[in-house]
Amino acid sequence: MEQIGLFVKQDKAAQDKADVFESWLRSRGIEVIRQQAFHPGLGLENYRDRGVDPEHIACVFVLGGDGTFLSASRWIGDAGIPMIGVKFGDIGFLAEISEDDLFSAAEKVLNKEFTIESRTRLQVRVIRKGRPYVKETVLNDVVINKGVLARLANIETYIDGHYLTTYRSDGLIVSTPTGSTAYSLAAGGPVVHPAVEGFLVTPICPFTLTNRVLIVPNTSQIKIHLGEKASDIVATFDGQQGLEIDASDEIVIEKSRYPLQLIKLPGQNYFDILKAKLRWSGGRI
Repeated sequence: MEQIGLFVKQDKAAQDKADVFESWLRSRGIEVIRQQAFHPGLGLENYRDRGVDPEHIACVFVLGGDGTFLSASRWIGDAGIPMIGVKFGDIGFLAEISEDDLFSAAEKVLNKEFTIESRTRLQVRVIRKGRPYVKETVLNDVVINKGVLARLANIETYIDGHYLTTYRSDGLIVSTPTGSTAYSLAAGGPVVHPAVEGFLVTPICPFTLTNRVLIVPNTSQIKIHLGEKASDIVATFDGQQGLEIDASDEIVIEKSRYPLQLIKLPGQNYFDILKAKLRWSGGRI
């Protein structure tokens, strides 16, 4: 591996650790491409316009938390570069490696003692007044959310061109199985294993209590329109960037052709991480 990327949270502990790790890699003759994580916010600047181009990197170590990992996923775009997350603090769902295990994990990666797990991503297109306006790739979810003072949103939802329903709610989450343990879980959605071939459609505080979470095949195309009087509504992509939308917009969501390549080390198990993160005791009564 001639080039390795370091994508680092804007945090002193993470930056200090990255300094040491970068020196460790360079002492082994490896070129390091380093990028500082971006701050979330409204607006859709191109991440690559704000940093180095990761195109020729063999793999990326992400030092931070799950939010930093999502930011790094957007940075590499559709390049298909394998990624591994190093968490500072509690174990995350995406940043699985603890800070203390960074160097032993790096040795395994350098020795190619790992497998690759593909994680489905979403391609999200915003059509504005009949013309393509925005195209984004997300790993966790796209969220349609009302502002603090806005009324309930009327969100017309179509599956493969067939009208499903109009959600009258605080918002709507469309997530991948990877994103099932993020905002969707907090909104009452189920935990879905990353290997499951489906998407989750999760209403946020729906007015109609029979509006429940729906799991659809990941071959489906989901289209979303807002009601005519919609105002103060924002679409957010992986919680990293957002876009104000209105009734003139159509949001089209489908499976991306470019899954995320996640590095898995020997002994890592999804269910162990799930139990630790959700604090399941596993004891018997």
